[in-house]
Amino acid sequence: MMLAAELALAKVDVAVVERRPDHVLVGSRAGGFHSRTIEVLDQRGVADRFLAEGQVAQVATFATTVLDMSDFPTRHPYSLGIWQNQIERIMAAWIAELPVRIYYGCEVTGFAQDDSGVNVDLSDGPSLRAQYLVGCDGGRSVIRKAAGIEFPGWDPTRSNLIAEVEMAEEPELGIRRDDIGIHGLGRVEYVIRDGEVVYNDGGPVRVMVTERHLGPTSEPTLHELSEALIAVYGTDFGIHSPTWISRFTDMTRQAAAYRAGRVLLAGDSAHVHYPAGGQGLGLGVQDAVNLGWKLAQVVGGTSPQSLLDTYQDERHPVVARALQHTMAQTALQRPDERIQALADVVSELASMDEPRKRLAGIISGLDIHYDLGEGHPLLGRRMPDLDVVTADGRLRVFELLHDAKPVLLNLGEGGGVDITPWADRVQLIDASYKGAWELPVLGAVTAPTAVLIRPDGYVAWVGDRTQRGLPEALTTWFGPPVAA
Repeated sequence: MMLAAELALAKVDVAVVERRPDHVLVGSRAGGFHSRTIEVLDQRGVADRFLAEGQVAQVATFATTVLDMSDFPTRHPYSLGIWQNQIERIMAAWIAELPVRIYYGCEVTGFAQDDSGVNVDLSDGPSLRAQYLVGCDGGRSVIRKAAGIEFPGWDPTRSNLIAEVEMAEEPELGIRRDDIGIHGLGRVEYVIRDGEVVYNDGGPVRVMVTERHLGPTSEPTLHELSEALIAVYGTDFGIHSPTWISRFTDMTRQAAAYRAGRVLLAGDSAHVHYPAGGQGLGLGVQDAVNLGWKLAQVVGGTSPQSLLDTYQDERHPVVARALQHTMAQTALQRPDERIQALADVVSELASMDEPRKRLAGIISGLDIHYDLGEGHPLLGRRMPDLDVVTADGRLRVFELLHDAKPVLLNLGEGGGVDITPWADRVQLIDASYKGAWELPVLGAVTAPTAVLIRPDGYVAWVGDRTQRGLPEALTTWFGPPVAA
């Protein structure tokens, strides 16, 4: 849905094929976003929709330490607790405002690509013809497999059951750690009935329990959940009437390539990992925002297909590092006294200021740095959401990105920057800003005289009282100049 929104904002004809019958997700599933993902939604002017239904909190953790990031230079120095079914409902309402077609109740069964496009085979109805196909179809991606893209990584060593169930007995709420692993029971604050959110004080209980032995790949049953609960709590609390039951493991894999011709991957179809750190949803959303504007420019003929190669060049290393950290977190959670000693040492280090900032920067996504070459510290990093003064008054920088268009923000002498050959693609904004420039983790940086901001909010060029390198950056990211 995020990718569809990005493409629709860029005036690209886009359709979503969804195997579910509607946008209502049964069960709560994943539990929120970290700071950079909230910023990404803020760049599109929709963050308030999610903030209104979630709860902000300091929940980024490493080992057993909560990484307080309230001092980070961002408007959103926190994580947002909000269930995935709420997220998907809000997303669906947003893209309903955009020209996005959704084919509900359809499943992609295969595809065939040629030099000009892709024929997408559906389980129900005629095939679709598209210029490009993006697989956002999860860790067992049909599209990734059909494209022949390898999925190397690490096999699972542990598994967890997660579910929402009714309980005849009063459950033992809270987190428990034992020689099996980490477990948790908590009340579900709401249920979805007929597409509406209904809040309640009782009702279903959300269960997360570590299995003593690695579970099978088959769909888990209520009996398996009962056995796992009894092994940990001595009772299954009389579980019945499950809303949903699922199993996840610490399998960690990343696609060897994010693109095969006209077929691309994003989200869990490109990478899977244990949910330690809670980065899964955010990584997928940020994949979509990195890819969307690039794909739109290629489809529109503004940029060559080679621009799509920068999607993997940028996102693959970022995700690889995130996977490394989720594996480290998973290792520190193992129920072993020696591992606990290590976790205690790591937690002590994580409570110190410099390690705290580094780890929180990674988990929050605020320290992402795409390698765009040597230069100013801003180059390749996310643009701060500054309050700037323009001819139209005071504006936030993120307000300039609501339409997903690139911006050349001139902070020097008015009229000092000329981008006439790219004026049809890039907004030129003369503005002033007198405050300090501070980046997460890095700290204070020298104030630039101009910045070229990509639609995804990352800085593609930094000015230093000259326009040196600007034409090259404009051409690289937004296509060749229009002839005079």
